Amino acid sequence: MATYSHSRLSTFEQCPFKFKLRYLDKIKPEIEQSIESHLGGVVHDTLEWVHTEVMNNKIPTIDQMITRYAEKWEEKYKPNFVIVRKTMNPKDYFNKGVQFLLDYYQKNQPFKENTLEVEKRILIELDENTKLQGFIDRLVHNLETGQYEVHDYKTANNLPTQAKIDGDRQLALYSIAIKEKYGHDKEVCLVWHYLAHNLKIQSRRTNQQLKQLKKETLELIKKIESTTHFPTNKMILCSWCEYKSMCPEFSDRSLTCSAGGKINEHQKPLTQFSDTPPEEVKGLDIW
Repeated sequence: MATYSHSRLSTFEQCPFKFKLRYLDKIKPEIEQSIESHLGGVVHDTLEWVHTEVMNNKIPTIDQMITRYAEKWEEKYKPNFVIVRKTMNPKDYFNKGVQFLLDYYQKNQPFKENTLEVEKRILIELDENTKLQGFIDRLVHNLETGQYEVHDYKTANNLPTQAKIDGDRQLALYSIAIKEKYGHDKEVCLVWHYLAHNLKIQSRRTNQQLKQLKKETLELIKKIESTTHFPTNKMILCSWCEYKSMCPEFSDRSLTCSAGGKINEHQKPLTQFSDTPPEEVKGLDIW
């Protein structure tokens, strides 16, 4: 049985060639991680730890939280991380994370939200041959409203519109798994924490909307599985792609893009990133 993820689906939609390199050829990218990705990972890890402590009836102090963050930052940091914004240095990003956590702590303490699980793995059976898996940052059962809440942390600078949030696929798919476990009559609230803005944005889906989403997701997967040609999709986002040096759009020699094709070993090095993100890039989590 094939198992997919939201990120796998999104990669195909963004660029079929990138999808092929990552998921079919399983090629390790030249750029493994950016400083923005490192920041997001360590902040997520710290918030997971905070709520795990709370579930164990221990509320960490601010100092304990920041100490945990600093230790994880140092443990996972690598000097060769790519810094997209050349006007910033690693210390600037570290301090951003500190501010995210301080704001979150002060706004949400004493964390009496009745968190059930953190980093909860979910699995949705789309049909007899296809599953979709994901990980919920934090699952809450709100005892006052009776509804379940799917929480997701964002460290990006961009703040999406309510319309974009209402059309988000990832958390909506996760809510399908929650309803399958706790009952389709249960209300599920989707909650995004935009830490750079110290703001929460919420959205909900009806059962009919989720039924349609499940259908559309399965159709997309069938399209992926029937694809034999994986064209590039050249756009402004290519400047931030970890596979840019392997792409025929930016190489001296063309590469085979069909299924089972080989990647030419002669590749151009990655170009420098721009300090100022264009409008198309501001919607990405790296910003």
